[in-house]
Amino acid sequence: MSDQLTPKPTACLALADGTLFYGHGFGATGQTTAELCFNTAMTGYQEIMTDPSYAGQVVTFTFPHIGNTGVTPEDDETSDPVAEGMIVKWDPTNASNWRSTEELTAWLERRGRIGMGGVDTRRLTRAIRQQGAPHVALAHDPEGNFDIEALVAAARGFSGLEGLDLAKEVTCAQSYHWNEMRWAWPEGYSEQKDAKHKVVAIDYGAKRNILRCLASAGCDVTVLPASATAEDVLALNPDGVFLSNGPGDPAATGVYAVPMIKGVLATDIPVFGICLGHQMLALALGAKTIKMNHGHHGANHPVKDYETGKVEITSMNHGFAVDTQTLPEGVTETHVSLFDGSNCGLRVKDKPVFSVQYHPEASPGPQDSYYLFERFAAAMDARG
Repeated sequence: MSDQLTPKPTACLALADGTLFYGHGFGATGQTTAELCFNTAMTGYQEIMTDPSYAGQVVTFTFPHIGNTGVTPEDDETSDPVAEGMIVKWDPTNASNWRSTEELTAWLERRGRIGMGGVDTRRLTRAIRQQGAPHVALAHDPEGNFDIEALVAAARGFSGLEGLDLAKEVTCAQSYHWNEMRWAWPEGYSEQKDAKHKVVAIDYGAKRNILRCLASAGCDVTVLPASATAEDVLALNPDGVFLSNGPGDPAATGVYAVPMIKGVLATDIPVFGICLGHQMLALALGAKTIKMNHGHHGANHPVKDYETGKVEITSMNHGFAVDTQTLPEGVTETHVSLFDGSNCGLRVKDKPVFSVQYHPEASPGPQDSYYLFERFAAAMDARG
């Protein structure tokens, strides 16, 4: 029998019910509290960590190979990581990818985000699925000194995401113009120089790749903060209005966003929403949203398009959903999750207004649903 001592844990995850997970810390040191979710994507950990929709959450990655492609500034979905931290099965390995400019561990440390490896992520994922997304405290101390009672108390003291308006925390401070298109080999990102449509995008936590997809679909994009009013939007005389993804409770953000959306809906301007934008469009139309047990987070979610009969494999990231039973007359459910039957899309009859719960821009994930950007462009073409 070996007399070698087991290395002392340098990270601890405490759930509000008192369950503890120990592991190896990496990235920044310190402590944070958040809601815990799991993501099943096999790629795109950098995009996930910088997706503003993950504000207030620690992400458990079910795929074990995290960090093996390093990081590159080109793949940031916003300027800094927004997710509070990451939990992984295996400690990140050295990066091996021609696009990599930095190791994941160094990137996390520089950006102030905590990582924890050596965790049984299958057990943790089962706990999330069975009990719902728990409130947690995550700590990293290189000396392995943890005040367990204080960590559990911190987890229990986390307020949760219900009733929380996080869009105001991640939105842009002022308006800006966007014309960068999707990445393509070999030139990388290029500029949209022949745009046909003037689009106003409301930033509730917009991912850069969504804006790139709009530009690639022929849109000249002006991004406005989440607090923009209908008057602010209409003053720009847009051909279309886009409602972005974002974090938090849609009902909380909807306090100021819904009146703006209603003002736009009173016109005949095409409207397209994604994720939080989809949920708040539904609220503006008279529907309600609900908190899900553990949400949908991954790049392999099958969604059926009722209008074509086709099944798309999609990328998802949401913890709230539109309550299908509350959709008013004149609003049609267009897409549904084949995992649990939850609403994934809607359309307003006789109006160029539609939205989806999932992420057609992928990043990471499949590109089955890119056609939705082209549908938005076609709606603006039809308006003339």
